[in-house]
This record gives sequence, structure tokens and C-alpha cells, in this order.
Amino acid sequence: FGREYIIPKPLDHRLITHVAFAVAKAATESGVAKRKITDWNAYREELDKRLGYEVTLIRNIRGKAMEDPKRVVFTEANHFKILKAAESVLLNGIAKPVLLGNKEEIRQAIEESNLELEKVPVIDPKSPEESKRREKYAQIYFEKRRRKGVTYDEALELMYNRNYFGVMMVESGDCDALISGFLSKYADTIRPALEIIGTNNSQKHIAGMYIVITKKGPFFFSDTTVNIQPSIQTLVETTVLTANEVRKYNIEPRIAMLSYSNFGSQRGGSPKLVQEAVEILHRDYPDLIVDGEMQANFAFNPELRKKKFPFSKLADKEVNTIIFPDLCSGNIAYKMMQEIGSAEVIGPILIGIAKPIHILQLESSVREIINMAAIAVVDAQCLANETCR
Repeated sequence: FGREYIIPKPLDHRLITHVAFAVAKAATESGVAKRKITDWNAYREELDKRLGYEVTLIRNIRGKAMEDPKRVVFTEANHFKILKAAESVLLNGIAKPVLLGNKEEIRQAIEESNLELEKVPVIDPKSPEESKRREKYAQIYFEKRRRKGVTYDEALELMYNRNYFGVMMVESGDCDALISGFLSKYADTIRPALEIIGTNNSQKHIAGMYIVITKKGPFFFSDTTVNIQPSIQTLVETTVLTANEVRKYNIEPRIAMLSYSNFGSQRGGSPKLVQEAVEILHRDYPDLIVDGEMQANFAFNPELRKKKFPFSKLADKEVNTIIFPDLCSGNIAYKMMQEIGSAEVIGPILIGIAKPIHILQLESSVREIINMAAIAVVDAQCLANETCR
């Protein structure tokens, strides 16, 4: 279970998916088992099913990633958890990792931890051997930013920074996706991504989405990380971006746009912005299942919603996607679900960026890093196939 603890926590899902599997395999191989298992993949899937929605969704995402693994650059590869996650995605065929950082330190860490990463590329943005690539990247960055006060010398200096160098790898096609943020601030990763890659062609904004795994199934919360006080247009774009992201996981989004009022009961302030955003969505995206504004209890209770607001486009449908009116409410909500709601969260998933750049929560677990890498690969697949956008 890693260096954090030896005895597993009582609610740790790995008691079922890992320990039970290992015990059964050992019993079969030693001849102790009375009923031998021959199809180990089927047995693992059966264990996963006992955990419900969480493992099913994650398995679907990882399975989709494994269909066409992409090159994912990890910018903070000097940390054990990043290396362990890189090993896992490599051995499971989820992604093709590329490691950024000091070569000597990373190779030493790989050897000391006995990780199977010997053939994985390790690139040091500061090394003399990367001078040509730094110059190439600096020229590209300079051409993008020269009318925003940036000189070539400043651009070249930025290429010694792992986040800038890593984002340039994705922009230049040397990698397909990037994972960062394990030790750095959110803004330190999102800034180079916006400066270099920018938003996709259909939208002008980006947003942060979390997958929130509950006993009732997965929910998708947005925007939880980017837009402090979104405008009407930003709310519209966030909703469309979120819907597109949800569809990547073969789930039809059913969207509630939240506020502190219901369907026009308050005509001013933030409810008014949400009301107007809903009107635009109904007009321009008639096939999208979305309605609001509404309070959270009506969003999560279809019977109550149908009783009080039978005209709603959501009717008695089970909502699975939540759009928050501002960053405060979105950020607070997902963290409360995580801390006191016994929910597992996956994210933040950066949506609206033109190429796959994903930012980890500070000190993410190995499991969370693996999940984000799988999501990054799925995004890269969609970009390569010109789908899901």
C-alpha cells in the first residue's frame, strides 16, 4: 500500500480489489484453494463491481485510454508518487510517460525505488543537451507573445522552467498531454498553458471540472477552479464545455444550473445571470438537457422538482451535472463532498484548453495521479480524432 501506511484503513477500497485478489491468487498457486480461479481478469472485474459506480467509471476511463495510449509528460518527476504513477500507467498500457527534471536525481530515485522505468525518456530542461530545443521553444513562445511585452531573451529564460518547457512540448507535438501541479501552485501551471496553447476554437473561456463519486453514482461539478464571477457568456460556455467532457465518458449530461432561487423567484443579482444563461442554452443548444436556475435540493430530488416545477426541461430526470453560479460555491461544494460527504473526487479536469493540460491537486495520491493521466490520454485521443470538442 505504499510508504504512507502498512495496515490498510478499514474503508480502503483496495481491501477488496487488491488484497482479496492477491490472497486468492496465492491460495490458487500454492494449492490451498478448494475452488481454483482460472480467469483472473473476470475475477478482478467481479471484485470491482462490488464497489459500484466509482470503479466502473474509472475502469471505463482507463479502458478507453488503453485503446490508444498517448505520450504524457510529467513535469515533477523527481517525486516518488509521480514516478510510481508513471510506472503504473506504463505497465498497464494507459499512457507513455515522459519525465521532466534532473536526470541524475530521477534515475537514482528510479533505481532506489526499484521501479520499472529504465526505458522511459527523462528530459532535463536545464541541461546543455537541451539547448537546441530550448531555443526552438523560445522562438515559438516569442512569436506568440512579442506584442505582449516579451523579448526573445525573456522567452529563452522561461524555457528553463519545467512548466513552460512541458507545455511547449505539448504545443510542439513532442508530447500529447501534460500533468503538473503536484508541488506547484495552480496558477503556475495554468498561466503557461493559457499563454502558449490558449482556449479551443469554439470557446473563449476555460473551466475546472471535478468528477464526484457518490453512492448515487458520479456527478460532474463545474466550474470549481477558474472563473471567480462568471458572466452570462462564461456560464453558457462552461455548461457546453462540461457537457462535452461528460460525453467523453459515455454518459449523457443532465444539467442543473444552481442558484439560491428557483426559476425566476428572484429577478436580480446572480440568479438573473443564471436565468439568462439558461435562456441562451435553450435557444442555441436545444438538444442539451439543462435547466435552472434552481436550488440544490431541487436539483438532487427529481420527485420534488417534478411536483413543484413540472414544466422543467429536466422533468423527473436524475441530474448528474451541476453548474455553479460562481467559483466560491463550486469550490466549497466539491471540498465539502470530499471531506464530509465521503465522496471521492477526480480532478480538477481543465476543460476548454486547446490541448490536454491537467493540473493535480497539491500532494495528490498515486491513484489520483493515475486517474488524471488516464483522463489526459482520453482528451488527447479526442483531439487526435477531432471528436469530443
